[in-house]
Amino acid sequence: MVTGTLLFVVGVLAVQWQAQLPSVWWVIILPLLLALFYFVPRLRMVLASFMGFLWALLHAQLMLSHGLSPELEGRDLYLEGVVVSLPEETKERTRFLFQVEKLLLDGVEHASPGRVRLGWYRNAPRIIAGERWGLVVRLKQPHGFINPGGFDYEGWLFQQGVRATGYVRTSEENRVLGQIGWSGGIQRWRQEIREKINALVSDADGAALVNALVIGDRAGIKPEHWQLFAATGTNHLVAISGLHIGIMSGLAFFLMRRLWASSETLTLIFPAPHAAVIAAMVAATVYAAMAGFAIPTQRALIMLMVFSLGFLLRRPSRPFRTLAMALLLVVILDPLVVLSAGFWLSFVAVAAILYGFAGRIGKIIWIKQWGRVQWLVALALAPVLLSLSLQVSPLAPLVNLLAVPLFSFILVPLCMLSIPLLYLYEPLGVPLLEFTARLLITGMDGLGYIHELPFSSWFGSDLPIWVWLPAFLGVVLLLSPPAIPARWLGMLFFAPLFAMRPDFPAPGVARVSVLDVGQGLAVAIRTHRHTLLYDLGPKFSESFNAGSAVVLPWLRHAGISQVDLLILSNGDMDHQGGLTGVLDQVGIDAILSGEPRRVRAKSELCRAGMSWDWDGVNFRLLHPSDPKLWKGNNSSCVLQVEVAGRRILIPGDIHKEVERSLITTSREQLQSDLVLIPHHGSRSSSTVEFTQEVAPDYAIVSAGYRNRYGFPHPDVLRRWRETGATVLNTAELGAIDIVLAADGTISDPIFSRLQQQRYWHRPIIQDK
Repeated sequence: MVTGTLLFVVGVLAVQWQAQLPSVWWVIILPLLLALFYFVPRLRMVLASFMGFLWALLHAQLMLSHGLSPELEGRDLYLEGVVVSLPEETKERTRFLFQVEKLLLDGVEHASPGRVRLGWYRNAPRIIAGERWGLVVRLKQPHGFINPGGFDYEGWLFQQGVRATGYVRTSEENRVLGQIGWSGGIQRWRQEIREKINALVSDADGAALVNALVIGDRAGIKPEHWQLFAATGTNHLVAISGLHIGIMSGLAFFLMRRLWASSETLTLIFPAPHAAVIAAMVAATVYAAMAGFAIPTQRALIMLMVFSLGFLLRRPSRPFRTLAMALLLVVILDPLVVLSAGFWLSFVAVAAILYGFAGRIGKIIWIKQWGRVQWLVALALAPVLLSLSLQVSPLAPLVNLLAVPLFSFILVPLCMLSIPLLYLYEPLGVPLLEFTARLLITGMDGLGYIHELPFSSWFGSDLPIWVWLPAFLGVVLLLSPPAIPARWLGMLFFAPLFAMRPDFPAPGVARVSVLDVGQGLAVAIRTHRHTLLYDLGPKFSESFNAGSAVVLPWLRHAGISQVDLLILSNGDMDHQGGLTGVLDQVGIDAILSGEPRRVRAKSELCRAGMSWDWDGVNFRLLHPSDPKLWKGNNSSCVLQVEVAGRRILIPGDIHKEVERSLITTSREQLQSDLVLIPHHGSRSSSTVEFTQEVAPDYAIVSAGYRNRYGFPHPDVLRRWRETGATVLNTAELGAIDIVLAADGTISDPIFSRLQQQRYWHRPIIQDK
């Protein structure tokens, strides 16, 4: 059972690594494989992976069959459907999931894309979960940034069943079509609870934490607070998961068992343990419903049901067999769950506890055993977290040793008790809710002190698979039963993990990475011992910027903890908007800018004539020569990098006036092998004369997918192509890497969207 389940999961996982899916017609042999699996036991191990592959293939093909037709992108569409999620409300917008029942373009009905994610940015009315609406919207196919070490937004949307994103247009046709039906009752109930909590808890941060624990709504938690939880290994405590389901079911079990056992009549009718198990299942189901049956709660609920039904049917099985059965059910119900880091973390944690306590018999000392649980989980999850480029906190076992009981026996029960009291007797429910919120804030403040300690967290980086495999084997050996000799040798298997470091360029080599940040710019240049960042991308909202979403994960993936120089070309937010996401997380030795007065950090003015040499790579600034003459985009720092006669030109957002000035002052230095197209491909730049002087082999434009400015302009692309340049666009190719070698050669570009291509990603379509 255990081996077969693992092989089935391997087959499911294999589908998720495909750039393109095999034909769906392969699924027709699935019934044959099922018959062979049943009638030929000797083939079961071989068939398990094939069945997992075909099952996941069928699910994926069905998902892909629903989508937005490309010809509908960017056009005014009329949708009718139902709000199927809790609306996320901020000052800038209201965002929600919408199940499309009808889609019309100019009165003609088209195929529905299914579930879409919408934002309402101006004068949004109160959106109620479960309502039917008619809306005029503009949609586009799912699109996200693709960078090394970055978050796969397109994959996340696919896992959520979202097949298009867009926004609501201002229109008189936007109206409510119907009241809440029974199918939206749970979501409406959750929204009512959230509104009560937000209205009655005076501290917004405390209300956000209570919402996370009660209804699984984490939208109100600030990014810096999530960073704090992740850095201390406590983020699982504020996201409803197996721990919380276990808490509520455990409390219900012990309470019901005691109450039932106190009645002789009840125990004669039905055994107290069985009644307690049923109560535990009911409590877990209600709590999962309050969390909107989110994917983590579904996993936990299925695991609990498998264990409970085995007990009720008096067919208990070995723990690993029961865990394997739960794993199999979870993956069968949703093959895409293997894309979730939480899936791996939850099952690995439970498996580690079962494995770590196997073969250990003796007097139970609860404090010692509780400490061992934290050690087992932390050790088992460390290589998993690092391999997924997530944070590992060495202090997590100690923190969770105290935090888990605090949440289990005090905070979660208080939260869940306060909600019915709000309905039954508000004068008692409100103080209890305020008290609980204050405890949560106090606990978060304590985590802040822990986070300040040195070596409070580690990050995974770009290491080969042969480094991770010994680490997993080392965990297995360290957690093995006492009968296994020399278990301490498992520590040696971690040596490659700590000894290996990501590859850095050799002396005399420069590696240029143009990151995919949407409508903005962020470029990283690495030499043998130095790192330069040119711009940090845009700020999209108060809680989301390219610095924390793209640049910081890229730095950690590359194993870079110190930046020698940051150049912020100008003060516009599409170039310095990501500064807040990077400044406090990475050491930066110096900052230069064309507009230091507009930069939200201490910086110096960049000037033409500045030059330096790092590891055999020459850097020089060509503009601005006289800062008093230039303002705004025209004050951008123009950087040139040279290696063995090969040049890179990064001109920022300069306009035609600066291009003419550069032709006059630096004509001999303009010719370059690689250029970043000025101002994201705007017609305000890239004159014929400038493009001819630069005459690059590659011209890269950093622009947002379907951005509102229409960048890059077709005329601009034509001018660069007429020079013989190959034009590349980050919106279509993701991050772009090019290496300038010490022997004067320049590598072929490496495209992240091509390297990381999965079947749910948009196909690569280059600009014409």
